Amino acid sequence: MTTFLGQIAFLGQGRMGVPMARRLEQAGYKVTTWRRGTGVSAAEAVDGAELVITMLSDPAAVREVLTAALPGLRGGATVVEMSTIGPEAVRELRALLPAEVGLVDAPVVGSVGPATDGTLTVLAGGLDGGPGGGDVPGCREVLSVFGSVREVGPLGSGAAMKIAVMSALVPAQVLLAETFAYGEAHGVDRGALIDVLSATPLGALAERLRVPSAETRYSLAHAAKDLELGAWEGASMAPSMIGAARARLQEARAAGLGERDLTAVAEHVAERVGAGPAHRAVPLNLSTIPATNGFYSHAVRVGDMLYVSGQAAFDEQGNIVGEGSMTAQAEHVFQVIARILADQGATFDDVAFMRTYLTDMDMRVEYGQVRRKYITGTPPASTTVEVSKLFMPGLLLEVDLIVALRPGVR
Repeated sequence: MTTFLGQIAFLGQGRMGVPMARRLEQAGYKVTTWRRGTGVSAAEAVDGAELVITMLSDPAAVREVLTAALPGLRGGATVVEMSTIGPEAVRELRALLPAEVGLVDAPVVGSVGPATDGTLTVLAGGLDGGPGGGDVPGCREVLSVFGSVREVGPLGSGAAMKIAVMSALVPAQVLLAETFAYGEAHGVDRGALIDVLSATPLGALAERLRVPSAETRYSLAHAAKDLELGAWEGASMAPSMIGAARARLQEARAAGLGERDLTAVAEHVAERVGAGPAHRAVPLNLSTIPATNGFYSHAVRVGDMLYVSGQAAFDEQGNIVGEGSMTAQAEHVFQVIARILADQGATFDDVAFMRTYLTDMDMRVEYGQVRRKYITGTPPASTTVEVSKLFMPGLLLEVDLIVALRPGVR
């Protein structure tokens, strides 16, 4: 029985968003749906809504859409963020939203089938109305339409739980793809290998990869994105299984398999058997940092070398961060670089060469103060030059790098 009678705005699209919005409508809720290209703005879609649910592709998309929705958000409304964006992005959303607007992070475990059937697992953080959370009567009821609701703690804990879960499930499937390739290279019948694995704790995943799905239930690109979101400083201190899986998926994504189901990684790995070491360039564009303009990649990995493009102080909308402040722009640039390094299991200690372009050499002192916060050991080979201008007025610096990655760290 539907007891929540308020208006719901569902901001989502794609394979998961459509069946989830449909379930709300079938349950009898008053739902306004929004998706790109309809001509209806996000602000118009959320006007008057008590609950605003987001189900979008990545952190940048969530920030973009909710920023556009701000003028229409009513005081006392609650945003329920159900995408996979990680805890850091949830904290950024809390800072973005007005204090009188509640926030719950409730990502889901499951793919298109469970979304259609209402058998997802909802990992809810901040549902008890604690610091920054949203305690809205009927919120639990609404979330239960999607499946079983598991309250995992304060705001941000749902996002962290989701990344932790995917950090186990996704690498396990990549590991099985590697296992199949090893077996084929040594004359082991693939079907027989899967039969044996089916009697082990890996049985369900092995069966999932027996025949890669023709239908995209959980795209390879989203799997790579989820592992990119799981990059953290603590994991960069030693070779990481998650990092190895992440690199393999990035390689498959670069090969054009991003929109295929994750199970296509088995085909990709099998095709590489006997091909020898991969020496070609693998472009890397993390979802945790502002996207490029499409004319370059943030970094390219070739073997154990990483080449990082010039990083400047841009936000997700392409606007300059900290205009007029060398300290603010340098801080932003080094934070972005830190995320790129962490994604590849590296730190600033692994930087072999750093080149900095300054529009005013008189600001080198402010720049140096920020740089020393991040370059704390023996400094890398470096060049600092003054240029008359960078590619957008207002930019004060740009930094590019060459990084020597530790062998075996992916």
